[in-house]
Amino acid sequence: MAMKSAASSAIRSLLSSSRNLHAPAERKKIVGVFYKGNEYAKLNPNFVGCVEGALGIREWLESLGHQYIVTDDKEGPNSELDKHLPDAHIIISTPFHPAYVTAERIKKAKNLELLLTAGIGSDHVDLNAAAAAGLTVAEVTGSNVVSVAEDELLRILVLVRNFLPGYHQAVNGEWNVAGIAHRAYDLEGKTIGTVGAGRIGKLLLQRLKPFNCNLLYYDRLRMNTELEKEIGAKFEEDLDAMLPKCDVIVINMPLTEQTRGLFDKNRIAKCKKGVVIVNNARGAIMDTQAIADACTSGHVAGYGGDVWPVQPAPKDHPWRFMPNHAMTPHISGTTIDAQLRYAAGVKDMLDRHFRGEDFPQQNYIVKEGQLASQYR
Repeated sequence: MAMKSAASSAIRSLLSSSRNLHAPAERKKIVGVFYKGNEYAKLNPNFVGCVEGALGIREWLESLGHQYIVTDDKEGPNSELDKHLPDAHIIISTPFHPAYVTAERIKKAKNLELLLTAGIGSDHVDLNAAAAAGLTVAEVTGSNVVSVAEDELLRILVLVRNFLPGYHQAVNGEWNVAGIAHRAYDLEGKTIGTVGAGRIGKLLLQRLKPFNCNLLYYDRLRMNTELEKEIGAKFEEDLDAMLPKCDVIVINMPLTEQTRGLFDKNRIAKCKKGVVIVNNARGAIMDTQAIADACTSGHVAGYGGDVWPVQPAPKDHPWRFMPNHAMTPHISGTTIDAQLRYAAGVKDMLDRHFRGEDFPQQNYIVKEGQLASQYR
């Protein structure tokens, strides 16, 4: 499906523009790590988030004299990423095919100065090591929040309505209405709680309002009263008190040392039996085996998301085989619209970096040795 909008045309125009034409004082080596587009790369000119699309900035960077290496090969000491680390100045990666920038890799990268995330979520970087090394880490805040919130709503409906068994019946030539209907429900009247109500969490709550659900949210910061009223959401101060009230739980918080493994066996046990959980935040917020066991026992009626503890996920990952799941590769934030937004955001930050200018404040994850508040 080809879709155009004034917004996407404007973003595309920004990407193709070779404005700037200051001469940078120093030529930089920039390494981009993205997923491969393969046979799909040529099917859409706006498919810029893949290796072949290279964020649409190759011509611009090379016109300025910079070296731009783009690869999908990121694993292990013999990878293309590791080969280029020693003299790389800037690394660009995405949450969808993350380059894991560990403390060890940071030590190897003697010239490294900037780590950019094309998208949102920079937990693939060892942020403490980056801060200690004096590196800047930044992302394109807000670039794919709409994309992720829409996807969360999709997965809620897929699981609550028990859509997937019906789809498989259609594909396999079967017809068994009872096999679907015995665990399909309306969304109306259900209680839905989001764990985290930042940009994505708020957008999800706004999109759920027309479904006439009971909306709850847990967050370290409470919304202002007017916004709460407008959305119709109730603030919950205690996460463990909120969980047993919810028919559906959606995870909308960053991965930090505090949230890693937050949903372990004990916390999942506090959820209502038959709960649906959607997680498009980060896979490692969940205890992998605890989720698989809860889905197998039926305590969790369905689990859906696009994030895995390690990406790409191993072929034998237990989430691939648990019942009633709606898992996919990490796709929610890399729609074509989102790609154009985060590509334009990366270009803007690179241009600012070459000029010695600051980024928009909300884009910083590590600046001058300090981590952004959500990662502290």
